[in-house]
Amino acid sequence: MAVRKLNPVTPGTRHRVVNCFDQLTTDRPEKSLLRPIKSTGGRNNTGKMTMRYIGGGHKKQYRLIDFKRDKDNIPAKVATIEYDPNRSARIALLIYADGEKRYIIAPIGLTVGQTVESGAGVAPEVGNSLFLSEIPLGTIIHNIEMRPGQGAMIARSAGSYAQLVAREGKYASIKLPSGEVRMILVTCKATVGTVSNPDHALERAGKAGHSRWLGRRPRNRGVVMNPVDHPMGGGEGRASGGQPRSRKGLYAKGYKTRAPKKASSQYIVEKRK
Repeated sequence: MAVRKLNPVTPGTRHRVVNCFDQLTTDRPEKSLLRPIKSTGGRNNTGKMTMRYIGGGHKKQYRLIDFKRDKDNIPAKVATIEYDPNRSARIALLIYADGEKRYIIAPIGLTVGQTVESGAGVAPEVGNSLFLSEIPLGTIIHNIEMRPGQGAMIARSAGSYAQLVAREGKYASIKLPSGEVRMILVTCKATVGTVSNPDHALERAGKAGHSRWLGRRPRNRGVVMNPVDHPMGGGEGRASGGQPRSRKGLYAKGYKTRAPKKASSQYIVEKRK
């Protein structure tokens, strides 16, 4: 996995840093696991724009990802490592012993031909999914469930991982990518390893058109708007805009938005930095 910097032959390539895609083994996805995605352009069912800065972009299809890993104690062979336009990580196509095919988020070190498994009594090796009660302390994990059987919710993006730091009673303590330490039931599943494509953070678009390919339209700042359009708008010349805030007036820097009596706060052992 690596990135390469393009030669500055045009203004768009001067600062362009792209992924080498050297870990991919095919460019043809599994047809049975594809589903259509309708592009909304940020409009709702009446045609009214409800989300700004969305529109255009390359046409793409959704890959069905197995976040539950509920096909227990049946070995699966890794057939391909593929690109997924809907996420920053790479995905791997598994072919189970009974012939079923599923996509999973590919961890670093997963190779074609390797066998992975999920369920109770499985070895804590890269790509295997098992219960937090059976994973050795200190293990690097990803694709972590927050509730048993719900499907993976935590540490799914490129290069992210969490660490199993402690276990007491029916709860395990997980150190999350944000630095937060949180208690999760030991009956929840997690996958061993770090999510693939850690160099995603090093990529650079190089030009505005690259954002348009991804379906992102230009985002104009509140400071340059009129007072009727944004709390930070208006003023003579280049006014600073005052206290940074959203279009609805909520403070944007340092203002805590988490509900003080949120039920899940009792499971947080240490807050994020």
